[in-house]
Amino acid sequence: MGVVRGVILDESVLLAENDNDKTVSLLRPGVEFLIRTLFLSRTHCGIAYGVGLPEDKVSILKRTADLYSLDCFTVNEVMPGWSNTNDGSIVYLVSNKEFLPKLSSYNWLIVVLNVGGESLCHNPNMLQIENLEELPLTICQLNKRTNGTNAVTVGYIMKPSRVEDFAKRGAFPLCPTQNGLMFMPLTSKLPLSSQLKDVDIVLHKATDEILSIEDNKLTFTQNMQALQRYLDQHQDLCVVDPLSNIYPLLDRLEIQQVLLGLVELNTEGRYLIRGAHFLKVDSFDGFDFATGISEARLSLPCIVKPKVACGVSDAHKMAIVFRVEDFKSLNVPLPAVIQEYVDHSSTLYKFYVLGEKIFYAVKKSIPNANILIKLSNGDELKPLLFDSLKSLPTADSIKGSGASDHGITRNESIDLKLVTDAANWLRRKLHLTIFGFDVVIQEGTHDHVIVDVNYLPSFKEVPDDISIPAFWEAIRNKFDCRISK
Repeated sequence: MGVVRGVILDESVLLAENDNDKTVSLLRPGVEFLIRTLFLSRTHCGIAYGVGLPEDKVSILKRTADLYSLDCFTVNEVMPGWSNTNDGSIVYLVSNKEFLPKLSSYNWLIVVLNVGGESLCHNPNMLQIENLEELPLTICQLNKRTNGTNAVTVGYIMKPSRVEDFAKRGAFPLCPTQNGLMFMPLTSKLPLSSQLKDVDIVLHKATDEILSIEDNKLTFTQNMQALQRYLDQHQDLCVVDPLSNIYPLLDRLEIQQVLLGLVELNTEGRYLIRGAHFLKVDSFDGFDFATGISEARLSLPCIVKPKVACGVSDAHKMAIVFRVEDFKSLNVPLPAVIQEYVDHSSTLYKFYVLGEKIFYAVKKSIPNANILIKLSNGDELKPLLFDSLKSLPTADSIKGSGASDHGITRNESIDLKLVTDAANWLRRKLHLTIFGFDVVIQEGTHDHVIVDVNYLPSFKEVPDDISIPAFWEAIRNKFDCRISK
């Protein structure tokens, strides 16, 4: 057979009777997960039903088809494009309770969902699954048979909203990419070990699976804990990236200390590339901030961030502080990192490292200190509190409050060679395949300052036709390098 190009879902695997009312049909558990997965993986999908199906059931099927833009037709009147395939590239999923001979006239690969534990699948040309959630893995297995050693299955685990963001941009296809990658969601509905035995690469966003961080100890979700145990027992399995490699990015203090090493890149005659100056505080009471700030080469205003960088609800609760006395009453989670506030003309450069490819985008950012002072209600200079995931005090918001950015000196162009050198240095230092970091250019000195580093960013500011192939290439190269060792 050829690579699976389409999936037809028979009415018998989609509809289930209501336990309270046998005359009412509902979608079977797992149907929405399956259809959503096929939809996001850009797999051509259709729904088929028998001619005599009651109208209320047909209505449920048609509503489901409309919701995901699926084809919907009777088995007796198959839509063009589904019936004229000669390479067996269409999978037809049907229940073992359904009459099968009607399908024999089509060159479809029949996959039977075993309902009720009574297997009727004795035909060697048919496959059987026990749960709807198994179908994506079955498709990957079929495609691997067709593509041979070039086909590589990537099992991914991350929160649904992130999956949707990547998948809508075409990043997670079930059909093999040009370099042979097939993307399959790892679901908690099935034993993780049964899914991972057919997976070649694990792609995760572990920070989506953190429940808590206390005393530098991470607590992951049960699904992530199971994955961690499996990886510990199967250390030859390729992972993008190993959990131990991402730990420095979970701690703002640790990553600031890593960035101190950038000094080795600096040479005479070039602008400096560096991390922001910083100071760790465990308490806002009883600390001599005036002395501490001076010794850390900081000056007011400063930006205060929780030491925990991600994974918990208040990791992005921050403040910009203008006066030393305001540290004592500050409402930012402890321990915290006081970081240099760099005047950078409201311009932020977001860099994305996808394997050996490096991309960047320019975004609006927090304004210079003099504009912030106007935003903080004149002489009161109250701390500016914000959640960096939700909103920033940008130049636009300041204009709305009556402040102005007139007189700001615009940055000169960024030194891409300098930042590229830093990106490659970070990749070697952190042993990461896919990560991002933010750069601002300090007014006056033109220092290039790295203010944040994060794992597996969305890189959605980079056009999909450029970034998605680079994303696939980075994953494939990681796998090829692993197996060549």
